[in-house]
Amino acid sequence: MILSVHQLQFIFGLMGNIISFMVFLAPAPTFWTIYKKKTSEGFQSIPYVVALMSAVLLLYYAAIKSNAYLLISINSFGCVIELFYISIYVFYATKRDRVFTLKLLVIFNFGAYGVMLAITMLVFHGNKRTNAVGWICAAFNLAVFASPLSIMKRVITTKSVEYMPFFLSFFLTLSATMWFFYGFFMKDLFIALPNIVGFLLGMIQMIMYMIYKDKKGNNKEEKIEEGDGQSFSRSVKNQTERKEINMAESNNNNNA
Repeated sequence: MILSVHQLQFIFGLMGNIISFMVFLAPAPTFWTIYKKKTSEGFQSIPYVVALMSAVLLLYYAAIKSNAYLLISINSFGCVIELFYISIYVFYATKRDRVFTLKLLVIFNFGAYGVMLAITMLVFHGNKRTNAVGWICAAFNLAVFASPLSIMKRVITTKSVEYMPFFLSFFLTLSATMWFFYGFFMKDLFIALPNIVGFLLGMIQMIMYMIYKDKKGNNKEEKIEEGDGQSFSRSVKNQTERKEINMAESNNNNNA
């Protein structure tokens, strides 16, 4: 039986929802750790603020686009879960990190988004508004998709895949594939284009994993100066572990 284009849209969109739902839940162990330790020190809030911005942008795009209910469903969930993550982070953060995170929210999720919303609502109408918001979403997600490049560089430098979990890369690649075909059958360039990049980067990450998985990484000691003037010795592995995990999680929402 040959499926219609509408049926293929629904199938790939539904699969994209299911996979993206699992990807959204990937950082849950991180926040369970924060809850148990009662501190978010060592973790970054930037990936979750960026993920929230992406979800909000895509939700706005889906709201002004016809027949995009599958985009609305997953990005509505994305907004809720990212707000939940950020709330936990802020609750257990130090004063400095709390202020920094709230500033990011005000600048990006309220300031930049508010300006974009006002301009697109007042200046553009009909299809022109949809296209303008679509290009903004595509540009933002293309920029965010570039974030794994730092992790890939780290893998090559250390010859270790410890900071690039295979299954996270696999599910992100699978998610990008589903959303690409959803955009393709919807004839939506703004959804399909960023996910081509997401798919290619995901494939490269998995290839790199296969190359370096059996190799021992570099684990050199280096001195670090703390803010209070005390110096302490810590391995490169311990310095970067949480940072790289957070950077990997920064793509969680950008395949939808």
